[in-house]
Amino acid sequence: MPLPQLAVYRHDQGDRTLIALAGEIDLDSVPLVRTALERCLRDGIRSIDVDLTTVSFCECSGLNAFLRASQQATSAGKTLRLHRPPAMLARMLDLTGCGFLLLGQASPSLGDTPAVVPSGPPRASVPPVSALSADTG
Repeated sequence: MPLPQLAVYRHDQGDRTLIALAGEIDLDSVPLVRTALERCLRDGIRSIDVDLTTVSFCECSGLNAFLRASQQATSAGKTLRLHRPPAMLARMLDLTGCGFLLLGQASPSLGDTPAVVPSGPPRASVPPVSALSADTG
């Protein structure tokens, strides 16, 4: 089995740390990411910043690792923020509604689920239209 193509650099400054990741985050390398983030939480780090500037690829396993670490950090009164994700990862965060992980975005508290409260019946009903209609008008 080849070695993961990911380098993890950690720089602590008091109760803050910067983790710089370089390379690809995939099934082979995501254990390195998880371990680095969990170690920060165990070491009493209050604020974890993850620099993704030199990440060339990140699949959903990487996103799951960030979400899990964020949930653990939030429940312990700590923070985790992602910085400078590559365009592909930024798009994935946007599509999945996980933009709160990015620096400068508000983080929802655990258990908060946006509730959709209907404001009453719909104002107008739109009749269904058949997409297979032979009538072209």
